[in-house]
Amino acid sequence: MSRRIIQSLITVEAWEGYTFADHQIRIKESHDLYGAVMWPSAIVLCYFLDTHRDTYNLLDKNVIELGAGTGLVSVVTSLLGAKVTSTDLPEVLSNLQYNVLRNTRGQCRHPPQVTELSWGNELEQHFPQATCHYDYVFAADVVYCHPYLGELLDTFDHLCQDGTEILWAMRFRLDRENQFVERFRTRFHLEELYDLPSLCIKLYRASRKEMERKTPSGEAA
Repeated sequence: MSRRIIQSLITVEAWEGYTFADHQIRIKESHDLYGAVMWPSAIVLCYFLDTHRDTYNLLDKNVIELGAGTGLVSVVTSLLGAKVTSTDLPEVLSNLQYNVLRNTRGQCRHPPQVTELSWGNELEQHFPQATCHYDYVFAADVVYCHPYLGELLDTFDHLCQDGTEILWAMRFRLDRENQFVERFRTRFHLEELYDLPSLCIKLYRASRKEMERKTPSGEAA
């Protein structure tokens, strides 16, 4: 894994360079948007995926990333052969789309899709459980000081079905992160894969607990 910060000689565009999945990847940040800058948890998750290809063979797997931000995880996942849906808030999508297309066009088995996903909002309408079956849900640094942690938990729950596995990299900053992990455990089996104390980052694997689910009409499934 390598990382470089390079100022273009031709334009004023600055980008960060990474090497994952045997490709040189260039990522453009948008520093005026909190969700469009590179956070270290994304790099940790990419490194894990790149160095555990035998254990996590992503070829032809259906993967959705929550809070994709700059798109690095989605790019690496696509280059490793997965069918990727990369999601974030509307204001982040332009930069996300740019990075994903720039690094995957003509290089991926399956062209990744970039789409809006506001946590907890119209999930069944935009991601119906009858047709949206994901092998993996990826997330990197989606838990921080924001008021939508309940909606995030509901989104994880909605997207996970039998056989779905979550890989989630998380940087711990405040007690709120610890509290979210405990709430998460009420719905999901959680296993710690990595602990990087110097970065305050942990990487988790999770799967949904068996419990009674509700249909969109509110009836027991």
